[in-house]
Amino acid sequence: MVGDHRVTAIPRTVLDLLRKLPMEHGVPIGDAALRGGLRPEDLAEVALRHGWPGMRSARRSVAFLDRRSESVGESYSRVVMVRTGIPRPTPQYEVWDGHVLVGRTDFGWEELRTLGEFDGKVKYAELLQPGQTASDVVYQEKCREDALRDLGWQVVRWTWADLRDPAALRARLDRAFQRGRRS
Repeated sequence: MVGDHRVTAIPRTVLDLLRKLPMEHGVPIGDAALRGGLRPEDLAEVALRHGWPGMRSARRSVAFLDRRSESVGESYSRVVMVRTGIPRPTPQYEVWDGHVLVGRTDFGWEELRTLGEFDGKVKYAELLQPGQTASDVVYQEKCREDALRDLGWQVVRWTWADLRDPAALRARLDRAFQRGRRS
């Protein structure tokens, strides 16, 4: 009970959403729940105990969840990727030059020497440090991306608008994968 209202436990609530919502809407909720401390085994336990309608879809989504996705846009991007046949990336991929961390990107395809970044409008505001301007943050991001490219990585950025045209995003990533294979 919360106040006068009966509620379900978090694992049950997440599973209910995963079984009723399209994957691109349910996965971000499940990813956020995992980041918030929900354990995958708690979801699996509830999923195995019940034969509610939509559980096959929910189980598929549960297997796809990843606490490393740090935003709705990153989670949604992963669903678009799997639906369009884009190889599954490593979330929060770190690029090192010897013992120096050059950058951490939203997605990495190591064997294809390609990095991916989902850019929402909030991203740059969240990176602002006291005394910085938005142009300072954009300039730092540009320098970071240049350093990644100097190490031979392809970098592809996309936004919500790009996710609405999965075929075009797939084509952009495929071109980057081809360039990455040659480098």
